[in-house]
Amino acid sequence: MKKTPSISAYPMIAIMLFLFNACKKDDVVNTAPPTLIEITNLVNRNTPLTSVEYGEWISIKGTNLSTTYKVDFNGTLAADSLIYGEDNTLTVKIPAQLTDPINNPITVTTKYGSATLNFQIKQPAPTISGFDPAAGLPDDIITIKGNYFKGVTGVKFETIAANIVSNTQTEIKVKVPLGFVSGYVFVTTPIATVKSPNVFGLKATIFDDAMASGWSNTSYSNTYDMNQTAIIRRGTKAIANKFTVGFGAIRFTKAAPAFSTAGYSGVKISIYGGAGTAGKKVRISFTPAAGTYDLILTEGKWTDYQVPFTNLGNPASMTAITFQEFSGLASQIYVDDVGFY
Repeated sequence: MKKTPSISAYPMIAIMLFLFNACKKDDVVNTAPPTLIEITNLVNRNTPLTSVEYGEWISIKGTNLSTTYKVDFNGTLAADSLIYGEDNTLTVKIPAQLTDPINNPITVTTKYGSATLNFQIKQPAPTISGFDPAAGLPDDIITIKGNYFKGVTGVKFETIAANIVSNTQTEIKVKVPLGFVSGYVFVTTPIATVKSPNVFGLKATIFDDAMASGWSNTSYSNTYDMNQTAIIRRGTKAIANKFTVGFGAIRFTKAAPAFSTAGYSGVKISIYGGAGTAGKKVRISFTPAAGTYDLILTEGKWTDYQVPFTNLGNPASMTAITFQEFSGLASQIYVDDVGFY
């Protein structure tokens, strides 16, 4: 005899049918390829952008993005840990360095295809941190150091265009142009033109490979070698100096007449700090006295110092310039490219 399910069995059957149908719905997978529509930032997700910069967080809007496993910025992949995806939105951090200074299309790859959005991701404006060396003669090849130099289109020493030898993102090698002596350097990329924070070159020299005419070394309470060649900033020689603790000094004296500061803006000097010099001080002063300024030394590298006369009491003239140890400095230092800009 055929059995009829009891009344109490019907709820259980209904639950099983519901679960079965739910499982069938979950088995329906969206296999459509992705589409990319627009880019926004994370602050205002409703306003599409026309460009962004390297290293920024962005939101990519589109469809079918939930299975994204790769985001490519013109050949540079975003880090896996910096991609967060939903079906209609991807949040991703742009790498800090990309191939092109401006045009860097975005390609998103999912399990079911890929899509590309042509978009401007711009490198930031260039920055200039210094020169190597900090002075030079026409036709010398020097290195401009900084960042975001990709696509550099021009370098000028004041108003004189320089010949670019080579460049990377962080360095530009150029020839010092004919007719240039001292001044600021300007670098132009497709993004912007920037001016160097310090001047390049010397208008008047006290010491480079030797003492300039009219100047003499009248240092005291120290030992020095004017002809050492092991550690140099530029040329073939630099001064090796070791102070005697107790305010020893490197001093350069000008023969009559006194040096007039008219037409000059300040003092430049390059110092290499030997072992134990980190954080030690060397104090600049003039004769006759006008004002003082302290240089903080760096151990194990050349540092180029530029000190405006406004920081030294605005002297009208001088008969001597002194670099005096001012913090118990008994270590070796090296001095090169001393003069005025």
